[in-house]
Amino acid sequence: MGLRRHRRRLQCAGQKMSFSLDIREFAERTKGNIEEIVKKVSIDLLSSVVDRSPVGNPELWAANIEHRAANTRAADDYDFKVAARNTVINLTDSNFTKSGKLKRNVKYAKPLTKTERDQNFNVNGLVAGKNYVGGRFRGNWQVSFEVGATGMLDLVDPTGSAAKAIGKGVLEHYQIGVGKIWIMNNLPYGPRIEYEGWSNQAPAGMVRITVTEFQMYINKAVSELSK
Repeated sequence: MGLRRHRRRLQCAGQKMSFSLDIREFAERTKGNIEEIVKKVSIDLLSSVVDRSPVGNPELWAANIEHRAANTRAADDYDFKVAARNTVINLTDSNFTKSGKLKRNVKYAKPLTKTERDQNFNVNGLVAGKNYVGGRFRGNWQVSFEVGATGMLDLVDPTGSAAKAIGKGVLEHYQIGVGKIWIMNNLPYGPRIEYEGWSNQAPAGMVRITVTEFQMYINKAVSELSK
């Protein structure tokens, strides 16, 4: 999945969606500084799609949510039984002395402490992704000229700063004559994130939203370079 940018058109790969850019018009408005326009717009597009990319968080995974919910119910059930037992104690006259004090051989049950809920019932535990570190999807956005990058990167980049820096370094070498600029992510689950609402962090995807901002980034670049 990815974005590709060439001299007259930006396309969201795999989608029937495109935006046209009249390079000549903007070149006139910016005194012919078309290279800088392309660089600025492409860098903004890259930053947008990287920032919108979800970072895996095991605590949000369905299996772990269900696990914690079940354990929380078990802990709550324990505390309910404690409360019920203590209520029975309070309603039983033989448990108290004539002066109204609880007899020594009668003890109230204690509800769970926060620590006991964690340690004994694992209410905050994980059943999946215990050693998982999110950020691989953000780290796999790759920039290339003419042909989209292939393969996947072994880069974990939770903030996206590395992916943006690497991509910016590539884009800084853009020159007139380059026909296409590709911003690609080749991880196999990318389409599910983009189209199937696979992540609550990006329910409407990343690429589709970024494409709608294309004109805004053009206007921004033109404005900055026209000053």
